Amino acid sequence: MDHVDSDKIIIVEGLTDKRQISKVINEHVIIICTNGTFGIERFDELLDTYNLDEKDVFIMVDEDEPGMKLRKRLGHELPHAKHIYVSSEYREVAKTPPQMLASALTQKGIEVDPYILGGLGPDFV
Repeated sequence: MDHVDSDKIIIVEGLTDKRQISKVINEHVIIICTNGTFGIERFDELLDTYNLDEKDVFIMVDEDEPGMKLRKRLGHELPHAKHIYVSSEYREVAKTPPQMLASALTQKGIEVDPYILGGLGPDFV
C-alpha cells in the first residue's frame, strides 16, 4: 500500500521486498525502495517528498553486507528511524516467510493481516 498521506514509512532495498511487505501489511504505509543505493541527492529527494523527519520511519533491509551498509547509512541520516530485522536464516526480506514478516512488523506497531500473523494466510514466498 502506497499512500502519500501515511504517517508511517518503511524503507526497503528493492521492489521484491516492497511487494512481499505489501502483502502482509493491513494499514496505509508508504514503502520506499532504495534499489540498494543511497546517494545524497536521492536521500534529499526522499526527505523532501515524504517529509521523513516528521514521519515514523522504519528501516527493513536484507541481512547481508550491502543491506547492513545501507542500514547503517540510513540510521545515521535518520536517527529517529526504527529498525526492523529479518532473520539471518533467510537473509533477505523478500525470502522471509510472511508469518515472520508479519511478526517483525507487528512488534514495531505496524498493523498486519491477522490471518497471516496466525499462520492461516497463503504462503507467498
